[in-house]
Amino acid sequence: MSKMKVGIIGCGNISAAYMKNVPNFEHLELIACADIDLDRAKARAEEFGIPHAYTVQELLNDANIDIVINLTIPAAHAEVCIQVLEAGKHVYVEKPLAVTREEGLRILEVARRKELLVGSAPDTFLGGGIQTCVKLINDGWIGTPIAATAFMMGKGHEHWHPDPEFYYAKGGGPMFDMGPYYLTALVALLGPIRRVTGSTGISFPERTIKSEKKRGQKITVETPTHIAGVLDFHSGAIATLVTSFDIMGGTQLPNIEIYGSHGSLRVPDPNTFGGQVMIRKNGSDWEPIPLSHGYKENSRGLGVAAMAQALISGESEAHRANGDLAYHVLEAMHGFHDAASEGKHYVMQSSCERPAPLAPDTVL
Repeated sequence: MSKMKVGIIGCGNISAAYMKNVPNFEHLELIACADIDLDRAKARAEEFGIPHAYTVQELLNDANIDIVINLTIPAAHAEVCIQVLEAGKHVYVEKPLAVTREEGLRILEVARRKELLVGSAPDTFLGGGIQTCVKLINDGWIGTPIAATAFMMGKGHEHWHPDPEFYYAKGGGPMFDMGPYYLTALVALLGPIRRVTGSTGISFPERTIKSEKKRGQKITVETPTHIAGVLDFHSGAIATLVTSFDIMGGTQLPNIEIYGSHGSLRVPDPNTFGGQVMIRKNGSDWEPIPLSHGYKENSRGLGVAAMAQALISGESEAHRANGDLAYHVLEAMHGFHDAASEGKHYVMQSSCERPAPLAPDTVL
Protein backbone atom coordinates (compact mmCIF):
# COMPACT_ATOMS: atom_id res chain seq x y z
CA MET A 1 0.00 0.00 0.00
CA SER A 2 1.38 3.41 -1.00
CA LYS A 3 2.41 5.77 1.76
CA MET A 4 3.36 9.44 1.74
CA LYS A 5 6.39 10.27 3.85
CA VAL A 6 5.75 13.08 6.32
CA GLY A 7 7.94 15.57 8.18
CA ILE A 8 6.79 17.92 10.95
CA ILE A 9 8.18 21.43 11.47
CA GLY A 10 7.46 22.79 14.95
CA CYS A 11 7.77 20.55 18.00
CA GLY A 12 5.72 22.51 20.52
CA ASN A 13 2.69 21.35 22.53
CA ILE A 14 0.36 20.59 19.61
CA SER A 15 2.96 18.42 17.90
CA ALA A 16 2.41 15.54 20.32
CA ALA A 17 -1.12 14.89 19.01
CA TYR A 18 0.09 14.78 15.41
CA MET A 19 3.11 12.63 16.23
CA LYS A 20 0.87 10.15 18.05
CA ASN A 21 -1.83 10.04 15.36
CA VAL A 22 -0.02 10.31 12.02
CA PRO A 23 1.52 6.80 12.11
CA ASN A 24 -1.99 5.34 12.59
CA PHE A 25 -3.23 6.54 9.19
CA GLU A 26 -2.97 4.08 6.33
CA HIS A 27 -1.24 6.35 3.81
CA LEU A 28 1.11 8.31 6.11
CA GLU A 29 4.60 7.52 7.40
CA LEU A 30 6.19 10.01 9.81
CA ILE A 31 9.94 10.00 9.19
CA ALA A 32 11.26 13.34 10.50
CA CYS A 33 10.65 16.33 12.74
CA ALA A 34 12.37 19.70 12.99
CA ASP A 35 12.37 22.78 15.18
CA ILE A 36 14.35 26.00 15.51
CA ASP A 37 15.45 24.41 18.80
CA LEU A 38 17.17 21.22 17.62
CA ASP A 39 17.24 19.78 21.13
CA ARG A 40 13.45 20.01 21.27
CA ALA A 41 13.21 18.17 17.94
CA LYS A 42 15.55 15.48 19.23
CA ALA A 43 13.46 15.06 22.38
CA ARG A 44 10.25 14.66 20.35
CA ALA A 45 11.92 12.22 17.96
CA GLU A 46 13.04 10.05 20.87
CA GLU A 47 9.64 10.28 22.57
CA PHE A 48 7.67 9.18 19.50
CA GLY A 49 10.21 6.97 17.72
CA ILE A 50 10.67 9.32 14.77
CA PRO A 51 13.74 8.30 12.69
CA HIS A 52 15.18 11.78 12.06
CA ALA A 53 15.46 14.98 14.12
CA TYR A 54 16.49 17.83 11.84
CA THR A 55 17.05 21.53 11.65
CA VAL A 56 14.36 23.17 9.54
CA GLN A 57 16.66 23.45 6.54
CA GLU A 58 17.73 19.82 6.82
CA LEU A 59 14.10 18.74 6.74
CA LEU A 60 13.40 20.92 3.69
CA ASN A 61 16.43 19.37 1.97
CA ASP A 62 15.31 15.77 2.59
CA ALA A 63 14.11 14.56 -0.81
CA ASN A 64 12.30 11.60 0.76
CA ILE A 65 9.69 13.81 2.43
CA ASP A 66 6.46 14.30 0.46
CA ILE A 67 4.29 16.27 2.91
CA VAL A 68 5.33 18.71 5.63
CA ILE A 69 3.04 19.48 8.56
CA ASN A 70 3.69 23.08 9.65
CA LEU A 71 3.07 23.48 13.39
CA THR A 72 4.93 26.75 13.91
CA ILE A 73 3.35 29.80 15.59
CA PRO A 74 0.72 31.61 13.47
CA ALA A 75 3.04 34.53 12.71
CA ALA A 76 5.41 32.08 10.97
CA HIS A 77 2.76 30.05 9.12
CA ALA A 78 3.04 31.86 5.79
CA GLU A 79 6.84 32.05 5.72
CA VAL A 80 7.29 28.37 6.54
CA CYS A 81 4.51 27.21 4.18
CA ILE A 82 6.14 29.08 1.31
CA GLN A 83 9.56 27.62 2.18
CA VAL A 84 8.05 24.14 2.13
CA LEU A 85 6.33 24.72 -1.22
CA GLU A 86 9.47 26.21 -2.75
CA ALA A 87 11.30 23.06 -1.61
CA GLY A 88 8.87 21.04 -3.74
CA LYS A 89 6.78 19.52 -0.94
CA HIS A 90 3.07 19.58 -0.18
CA VAL A 91 2.21 21.43 3.03
CA TYR A 92 -0.44 21.11 5.72
CA VAL A 93 -0.54 23.89 8.33
CA GLU A 94 -2.16 24.34 11.71
CA LYS A 95 -4.91 26.96 11.84
CA PRO A 96 -5.10 29.66 10.71
CA LEU A 97 -3.71 29.35 7.17
CA ALA A 98 -1.91 32.68 7.69
CA VAL A 99 -2.29 35.86 9.73
CA THR A 100 -3.22 38.19 6.85
CA ARG A 101 -5.24 37.72 3.68
CA GLU A 102 -2.25 38.80 1.63
CA GLU A 103 -0.11 36.05 3.16
CA GLY A 104 -2.85 33.49 2.58
CA LEU A 105 -3.18 34.41 -1.10
CA ARG A 106 0.59 34.22 -1.49
CA ILE A 107 0.63 30.65 -0.14
CA LEU A 108 -2.07 29.60 -2.61
CA GLU A 109 -0.31 31.33 -5.50
CA VAL A 110 3.00 29.57 -4.82
CA ALA A 111 1.20 26.22 -4.49
CA ARG A 112 -0.49 26.71 -7.87
CA ARG A 113 2.79 27.67 -9.49
CA LYS A 114 4.56 24.65 -8.04
CA GLU A 115 1.57 22.35 -8.69
CA LEU A 116 1.48 21.29 -5.04
CA LEU A 117 -1.30 20.89 -2.47
CA VAL A 118 -1.97 23.12 0.53
CA GLY A 119 -4.01 21.84 3.47
CA SER A 120 -4.93 23.44 6.76
CA ALA A 121 -6.44 22.65 10.11
CA PRO A 122 -8.97 22.39 11.51
CA ASP A 123 -9.86 18.91 10.35
CA THR A 124 -12.33 18.33 13.19
CA PHE A 125 -15.17 18.70 10.66
CA LEU A 126 -14.07 15.32 9.26
CA GLY A 127 -14.75 13.64 12.61
CA GLY A 128 -17.74 11.49 13.42
CA GLY A 129 -19.73 14.27 15.08
CA ILE A 130 -19.89 16.83 12.28
CA GLN A 131 -19.89 14.22 9.49
CA THR A 132 -23.00 12.71 11.08
CA CYS A 133 -24.59 16.17 10.96
CA VAL A 134 -23.54 16.61 7.32
CA LYS A 135 -25.22 13.30 6.47
CA LEU A 136 -28.41 14.24 8.33
CA ILE A 137 -28.64 17.53 6.42
CA ASN A 138 -27.83 15.89 3.08
CA ASP A 139 -30.44 13.17 3.74
CA GLY A 140 -33.12 15.81 4.43
CA TRP A 141 -33.77 15.14 8.11
CA ILE A 142 -34.37 18.84 8.88
CA GLY A 143 -35.48 19.92 5.42
CA THR A 144 -33.86 22.96 3.84
CA PRO A 145 -31.37 24.72 6.18
CA ILE A 146 -32.68 28.22 6.85
CA ALA A 147 -30.55 29.55 9.70
CA ALA A 148 -27.87 28.71 12.23
CA THR A 149 -26.47 29.95 15.51
CA ALA A 150 -22.94 29.35 16.80
CA PHE A 151 -21.40 30.39 20.11
CA MET A 152 -17.84 30.19 21.46
CA MET A 153 -18.16 31.89 24.83
CA GLY A 154 -15.40 31.87 27.43
CA LYS A 155 -13.61 34.01 29.98
CA GLY A 156 -10.19 34.17 28.38
CA HIS A 157 -6.93 32.29 28.27
CA GLU A 158 -5.23 34.21 31.08
CA HIS A 159 -7.09 31.94 33.52
CA TRP A 160 -5.21 28.80 32.43
CA HIS A 161 -2.64 29.35 29.66
CA PRO A 162 0.99 29.77 30.80
CA ASP A 163 1.72 32.33 28.04
CA PRO A 164 -1.61 34.02 27.21
CA GLU A 165 -0.27 37.34 25.88
CA PHE A 166 -0.62 36.39 22.20
CA TYR A 167 -4.36 35.94 22.51
CA TYR A 168 -4.78 39.65 23.29
CA ALA A 169 -2.30 41.01 20.73
CA LYS A 170 -3.14 42.05 17.18
CA GLY A 171 -3.81 38.91 15.18
CA GLY A 172 -5.20 37.18 18.27
CA GLY A 173 -8.59 37.35 19.93
CA PRO A 174 -11.38 34.78 20.07
CA MET A 175 -12.20 34.96 16.36
CA PHE A 176 -8.70 34.06 15.19
CA ASP A 177 -8.21 31.57 18.02
CA MET A 178 -11.46 29.59 17.78
CA GLY A 179 -13.23 31.04 14.74
CA PRO A 180 -11.57 28.57 12.34
CA TYR A 181 -13.30 25.64 14.05
CA TYR A 182 -16.75 27.23 13.92
CA LEU A 183 -16.49 28.74 10.45
CA THR A 184 -15.05 25.58 8.91
CA ALA A 185 -17.87 23.55 10.45
CA LEU A 186 -20.49 26.01 9.16
CA VAL A 187 -19.06 25.87 5.62
CA ALA A 188 -19.03 22.05 5.79
CA LEU A 189 -22.68 22.12 6.85
CA LEU A 190 -24.05 25.02 4.79
CA GLY A 191 -21.56 25.75 2.00
CA PRO A 192 -19.56 28.89 1.16
CA ILE A 193 -20.19 32.34 2.61
CA ARG A 194 -21.48 35.27 0.51
CA ARG A 195 -21.03 38.17 2.93
CA VAL A 196 -20.57 38.94 6.63
CA THR A 197 -21.13 41.79 9.02
CA GLY A 198 -20.45 42.25 12.69
CA SER A 199 -19.80 44.29 15.80
CA THR A 200 -16.72 44.04 18.00
CA GLY A 201 -15.72 45.24 21.42
CA ILE A 202 -13.03 45.18 24.10
CA SER A 203 -14.81 44.74 27.43
CA PHE A 204 -11.68 44.65 29.59
CA PRO A 205 -8.80 46.81 28.24
CA GLU A 206 -6.39 45.18 30.70
CA ARG A 207 -6.19 41.54 31.78
CA THR A 208 -4.43 40.05 34.80
CA ILE A 209 -2.80 36.66 34.30
CA LYS A 210 -4.22 34.11 36.76
CA SER A 211 -2.14 31.12 35.67
CA GLU A 212 1.34 30.12 36.67
CA LYS A 213 4.17 31.05 35.71
CA LYS A 214 3.16 34.66 35.15
CA ARG A 215 0.47 35.09 37.79
CA GLY A 216 -0.24 38.76 38.49
CA GLN A 217 1.30 40.16 35.30
CA LYS A 218 -0.85 42.59 33.30
CA ILE A 219 -1.79 42.31 29.61
CA THR A 220 -2.84 45.32 27.56
CA VAL A 221 -5.58 44.17 25.18
CA GLU A 222 -4.92 45.20 21.56
CA THR A 223 -7.62 43.27 19.69
CA PRO A 224 -11.40 42.83 20.05
CA THR A 225 -12.36 40.19 22.58
CA HIS A 226 -16.08 40.02 21.81
CA ILE A 227 -17.18 39.62 18.17
CA ALA A 228 -20.84 39.23 17.18
CA GLY A 229 -21.25 38.41 13.52
CA VAL A 230 -23.89 37.60 10.92
CA LEU A 231 -23.14 35.44 7.88
CA ASP A 232 -25.14 35.16 4.66
CA PHE A 233 -24.42 31.92 2.79
CA HIS A 234 -24.74 31.39 -0.95
CA SER A 235 -27.27 28.67 -0.11
CA GLY A 236 -29.59 31.31 1.36
CA ALA A 237 -29.06 30.32 4.99
CA ILE A 238 -28.26 33.05 7.52
CA ALA A 239 -26.12 32.37 10.60
CA THR A 240 -25.22 34.22 13.79
CA LEU A 241 -21.75 33.63 15.23
CA VAL A 242 -20.50 35.01 18.56
CA THR A 243 -16.94 34.46 19.77
CA SER A 244 -15.92 35.95 23.09
CA PHE A 245 -13.27 35.96 25.80
CA ASP A 246 -15.52 38.24 27.92
CA ILE A 247 -18.13 35.84 29.35
CA MET A 248 -17.06 35.61 32.98
CA GLY A 249 -20.20 33.93 34.30
CA GLY A 250 -20.43 31.04 31.86
CA THR A 251 -23.25 30.09 29.48
CA GLN A 252 -25.64 27.29 28.59
CA LEU A 253 -25.81 28.18 24.90
CA PRO A 254 -25.22 25.37 22.38
CA ASN A 255 -22.05 25.34 20.29
CA ILE A 256 -23.88 25.19 16.95
CA GLU A 257 -27.51 24.68 15.95
CA ILE A 258 -28.87 24.43 12.41
CA TYR A 259 -32.54 25.32 11.82
CA GLY A 260 -34.28 23.76 8.83
CA SER A 261 -37.72 23.89 7.26
CA HIS A 262 -38.71 20.63 9.02
CA GLY A 263 -36.61 20.53 12.17
CA SER A 264 -33.50 21.57 14.07
CA LEU A 265 -30.08 19.98 14.48
CA ARG A 266 -27.70 20.45 17.40
CA VAL A 267 -24.08 20.07 16.32
CA PRO A 268 -21.34 19.04 18.77
CA ASP A 269 -18.38 21.22 19.73
CA PRO A 270 -16.46 21.83 16.48
CA ASN A 271 -13.20 21.73 18.44
CA THR A 272 -13.76 17.99 18.92
CA PHE A 273 -14.09 15.05 16.54
CA GLY A 274 -17.01 13.29 18.23
CA GLY A 275 -19.67 14.58 20.61
CA GLN A 276 -23.44 14.28 20.95
CA VAL A 277 -25.69 14.99 17.97
CA MET A 278 -29.30 15.96 18.74
CA ILE A 279 -32.27 16.45 16.44
CA ARG A 280 -35.70 17.92 17.00
CA LYS A 281 -38.45 17.49 14.45
CA ASN A 282 -41.42 19.85 14.42
CA GLY A 283 -43.65 19.03 17.40
CA SER A 284 -41.25 16.55 19.04
CA ASP A 285 -38.63 16.68 21.79
CA TRP A 286 -34.85 16.71 21.27
CA GLU A 287 -33.58 13.20 20.51
CA PRO A 288 -29.98 11.91 20.46
CA ILE A 289 -28.72 10.51 17.15
CA PRO A 290 -26.00 7.82 17.12
CA LEU A 291 -22.91 8.84 15.21
CA SER A 292 -22.89 7.37 11.72
CA HIS A 293 -19.16 7.92 11.13
CA GLY A 294 -15.91 6.94 12.75
CA TYR A 295 -13.05 9.13 14.02
CA LYS A 296 -14.89 10.09 17.20
CA GLU A 297 -11.78 10.56 19.34
CA ASN A 298 -8.93 13.06 18.91
CA SER A 299 -7.86 12.41 15.32
CA ARG A 300 -5.68 15.41 14.52
CA GLY A 301 -3.96 14.64 11.25
CA LEU A 302 -7.15 13.38 9.58
CA GLY A 303 -6.90 16.24 7.09
CA VAL A 304 -3.33 15.21 6.24
CA ALA A 305 -4.49 11.64 5.70
CA ALA A 306 -7.22 12.86 3.34
CA MET A 307 -4.60 14.91 1.46
CA ALA A 308 -2.43 11.82 1.08
CA GLN A 309 -5.43 9.84 -0.18
CA ALA A 310 -6.07 12.55 -2.80
CA LEU A 311 -2.43 12.47 -3.93
CA ILE A 312 -2.36 8.69 -4.21
CA SER A 313 -5.79 8.25 -5.82
CA GLY A 314 -5.74 11.35 -8.01
CA GLU A 315 -9.23 12.23 -6.72
CA SER A 316 -9.01 15.95 -5.90
CA GLU A 317 -12.29 16.01 -3.97
CA ALA A 318 -10.70 13.73 -1.35
CA HIS A 319 -8.55 16.69 -0.25
CA ARG A 320 -11.22 18.19 1.98
CA ALA A 321 -9.26 20.35 4.45
CA ASN A 322 -7.79 22.26 1.52
CA GLY A 323 -6.23 25.67 1.01
CA ASP A 324 -9.26 27.23 -0.68
CA LEU A 325 -11.45 26.34 2.31
CA ALA A 326 -8.82 27.62 4.76
CA TYR A 327 -8.44 30.91 2.88
CA HIS A 328 -12.23 31.38 2.69
CA VAL A 329 -12.37 31.03 6.48
CA LEU A 330 -9.41 33.40 6.94
CA GLU A 331 -11.08 36.03 4.77
CA ALA A 332 -14.36 35.72 6.70
CA MET A 333 -12.57 36.24 10.04
CA HIS A 334 -11.02 39.44 8.76
CA GLY A 335 -14.37 40.37 7.22
CA PHE A 336 -16.08 40.54 10.62
CA HIS A 337 -13.46 42.97 11.89
CA ASP A 338 -13.56 45.04 8.69
CA ALA A 339 -17.36 45.21 8.77
CA ALA A 340 -17.33 46.40 12.38
CA SER A 341 -14.68 49.05 11.66
CA GLU A 342 -16.37 50.34 8.51
CA GLY A 343 -20.01 49.97 9.57
CA LYS A 344 -21.11 47.91 6.56
CA HIS A 345 -21.30 44.40 5.14
CA TYR A 346 -18.10 42.80 3.95
CA VAL A 347 -18.66 40.98 0.66
CA MET A 348 -16.49 37.90 0.34
CA GLN A 349 -14.00 37.93 -2.53
CA SER A 350 -13.21 34.22 -2.28
CA SER A 351 -15.31 31.10 -2.43
CA CYS A 352 -14.74 27.38 -2.05
CA GLU A 353 -16.48 24.09 -2.60
CA ARG A 354 -18.50 22.66 0.25
CA PRO A 355 -16.22 19.76 1.31
CA ALA A 356 -17.31 16.39 -0.04
CA PRO A 357 -18.86 14.28 2.73
CA LEU A 358 -17.05 11.21 3.99
CA ALA A 359 -18.73 7.84 3.56
CA PRO A 360 -19.70 6.34 6.93
CA ASP A 361 -17.25 3.46 6.52
CA THR A 362 -14.29 5.64 5.45
CA VAL A 363 -10.88 4.58 6.76
CA LEU A 364 -7.98 6.97 6.07
